[in-house]
Amino acid sequence: MRKLGVTALLAAAVAGPVFAGTAEEFEQGMGTMWEVLWHQSGTPTRLVRWEQDIRVRVTGIDLALHKEYTLRALRSVADEAGVKLVDVSDRPDAAQVANLSVEITPDNTLEDVQPCVTFLNFATERSIDSAAVQMRSRDAARCAYHEAMHVMGVRGHPAGKTVLSYFPGRTDALLPLDRVMLRAWYSPNMRGGMTPFEALPVLADELIRTLPERAVAAKARERFFNSTIEQMRAFADGGGDVPTVVKRSGKWTVDGVKFGRTEMSYFLGIAYLEGTTVAQDTSQAQKWLRRAASAGNRPAQSRLGAFR
Repeated sequence: MRKLGVTALLAAAVAGPVFAGTAEEFEQGMGTMWEVLWHQSGTPTRLVRWEQDIRVRVTGIDLALHKEYTLRALRSVADEAGVKLVDVSDRPDAAQVANLSVEITPDNTLEDVQPCVTFLNFATERSIDSAAVQMRSRDAARCAYHEAMHVMGVRGHPAGKTVLSYFPGRTDALLPLDRVMLRAWYSPNMRGGMTPFEALPVLADELIRTLPERAVAAKARERFFNSTIEQMRAFADGGGDVPTVVKRSGKWTVDGVKFGRTEMSYFLGIAYLEGTTVAQDTSQAQKWLRRAASAGNRPAQSRLGAFR
C-alpha cells in the first residue's frame, strides 16, 4: 500500500483545528487515520473505546515531576472525547476503584526502543474495561500525550502530524488531527466493535467539518474510499500489503499479516453487506464472508448463516 501521511496540517484556531482544504491534504489526513486502524503486527483492528467514566491512579517514582503533566495529558484527551476522568490516586482504595493505572517507572526498566507502553483490557473488542500505562521517568514528558491517545482506544502508530507518530512535530499537546480522531472516535455515530470500513465514514465526516473547502473534500472522500477498498481487496486476496508505516515499525509478523488478511476479508464482507465505505453488493458480501469463513473466522461463519 502506498504511504499516506499528513504533510501540511495547519495550527488549530481557538474554535478548533483548521486544515488547508485541498483534496490532497484531505487524502493525507484520511491516510493517517486509516493507519491508526492497524495494529503493528500487521492486523487491521476494530474500534474500541470507553463506555464508562475513567478513574485513574498515578503511581511510581518522581511523581512531583510527572503526575500533574500526565494528568493534564489524560484530561486533554478525555475532554476532547467527552469522557469523564477522575483522579483517584489519593484515595485509600485507589488500587481497587481505579480502572486506569499509570506507573512512572525507573529509567532502567522497559526498553530503549519502547520507553512507554499502554495495555488495553477488554473482554470483547468493543469497550475498554481497564487500561494500564507504564512510562520511564526520563521519557514521561514526551510519552504522556502519545500514551493518553492509546488509553482512549486509538491504537495505531501512523505517520503524519499526530502525537501517535514516532516522529511527531510536538509531544506536549494534542495536534489538530488528534482532536479530529478523538471527536470522531467518541461520536454518537461510532460504536464499539466497528470495523475499519464502518469507522472510516465517521472519521471522514469529522475531518471534513474542519476544512474550509468542504465540497472539495467531499469529492476527495469518495476517491479515497474507492482507492482504499481496492487496495484492501488486493490485501485480502494475498496480493496487497499492509500500510508502509506498519512495516516500518519493525513489529509486524508473518502470522499477524496472515491473520490480517482473514480479518480484512471479513471486514470487506461487512462493508459490502451494509454499504459502508463502498456501495452495497450482496454478492460481493457473500464472496468475502465465505473467504473469511473458510479461514476459520467465526463472525463470518455466523453472518453467512443469514443467507441460507
